[in-house]
Amino acid sequence: MLSLVVPVYKSSPNIPALMEALDRLFDDLGGDLELVFVVDGSPDDSHARLGDCLPRQRFRSQLLALSRNFGAFSALRAGLAAARGDRLAVMAADLQEPPELIVEFDRVLRSGQADVVVGQRVSRADSFWSRLSSGLFWAIYRRWVQREMPPGGVDVFGCTDQVRREIMRLEETNSSLVGLLFWTGFRRTNIPYGRRARTVGQSAWTLRKKLKYLSDSLFTFSDLPIRLLLAFGTLGLATSALYGTLVFFAKLFLSIPVPGYAGTVMLVSFFGGLNSLGLGILGGYVWRTFENSLRRPSYIVMSTESFDGRPQAS
Repeated sequence: MLSLVVPVYKSSPNIPALMEALDRLFDDLGGDLELVFVVDGSPDDSHARLGDCLPRQRFRSQLLALSRNFGAFSALRAGLAAARGDRLAVMAADLQEPPELIVEFDRVLRSGQADVVVGQRVSRADSFWSRLSSGLFWAIYRRWVQREMPPGGVDVFGCTDQVRREIMRLEETNSSLVGLLFWTGFRRTNIPYGRRARTVGQSAWTLRKKLKYLSDSLFTFSDLPIRLLLAFGTLGLATSALYGTLVFFAKLFLSIPVPGYAGTVMLVSFFGGLNSLGLGILGGYVWRTFENSLRRPSYIVMSTESFDGRPQAS
């Protein structure tokens, strides 16, 4: 059975279209499908609408409600933990990723060609500024965090149960589920697709969430901030040594009567800023180490409902 995990946040207007798409997906997969919906503290009536319509659907399903909004990756972890299939996939509720992609994921996983299947976005029906900001974001991510990440990032993927178990073992706070998926390795293949335009509602993937995602990934999967701090520190040390040498000889041979005010201010400002930058970088690593040492769960499931699905009409 394939278990499809769908995180839900502010998706109430899109639920009717989502149910229709999943019903077609149920037929395409020959009925071998389970849906796991995870309502991530959504402030609208998404949970109530799902609770009302899921008992009437043909596919088997679970409906999880988290106690508050923990974020998309935590919602996906909750869904992956609850899923009962031996093949798994994730998909957003906004239908911008074509559900037909899941059929291809299932085919590859069934064949044993790969353990991880990733949807590689080759086009997107978004505005120019959205495409520009997304391209810049993922270019930085691929250059400084994980080079194996596809150019357009990853919004949808599938994996085997073995990969799911390994990911669930990694109980990291403020991490990236997609980053962990690439970190674990395994045999991986990409399937290209075109991202559809959003028809209902607005994206919850805000600039603040993007920056947090980049920050979490950078501190979790890269030592770049530490290496940059070391480089800046080395540069500052060399600059101060050169400046000190010049001042010494100028004082020795030119008899400078008053120490240079401008140079002093520049050096104090430079090293003051460098110290603040260093404390911020080190604080970021220390804070994440502290949060992981607390071993708090990345999500709390408030309620769970299961629906067996209606039998197919004969």
